[in-house]
Amino acid sequence: MNEAAEARPGIVRRMYDWVLGWAETPYGAPALFVLAFAESSFFPIPPDVLLIALAVAAPTRAFRFALICTAGSVLGGIAGYGIGLWGWDAIGKPIVDTYHGQPVMDKIKAWYGEYGFWGTLAAAITPIPYKVFTISSGVFKFPFISFVLASVIGRAFRFFLVAALIRKFGPSIKEWIEGRFNLAVSLFTVLLIGGFAAIKLLR
Repeated sequence: MNEAAEARPGIVRRMYDWVLGWAETPYGAPALFVLAFAESSFFPIPPDVLLIALAVAAPTRAFRFALICTAGSVLGGIAGYGIGLWGWDAIGKPIVDTYHGQPVMDKIKAWYGEYGFWGTLAAAITPIPYKVFTISSGVFKFPFISFVLASVIGRAFRFFLVAALIRKFGPSIKEWIEGRFNLAVSLFTVLLIGGFAAIKLLR
């Protein structure tokens, strides 16, 4: 999961290292909440980075960290939804453009149009920038309750899966998570969407 920091040295690398540094302080858990909140609308470093570091350092608290991460991410997602709904031109569009997110927005809209809530859930689970998903949901005026429900399920799935892997396998799984976790989640999302498509065809 550290591909972005490795591929874009300089300020992003320094932010990445700064995020990791919180794991070595007594404020790791509050920092995780704040990071998860901020990443949902504008911050470039995913909260998984700090979640992994905290969970590796204290595996018995991994699920607690996952809960904190989920809560911060969902609340931040609600803020992102508000940006898309009320502040697209001034705030949302510059953020999406920074992440080259217009094609992703088009994909999210297509998924929602084709699969409704399930398409929204797939977008929440997939490793696309969550901030683009939250802002897009506000722009396209997705039903707010469905958006929140999809965010809770999608983000909890992602973060609790990370926590479960670390709690089960310990630090030895860290390298696999950082290198292949997004691929695994992407494959899961493809299967999820394929399942929805198959159900529609069989009706």
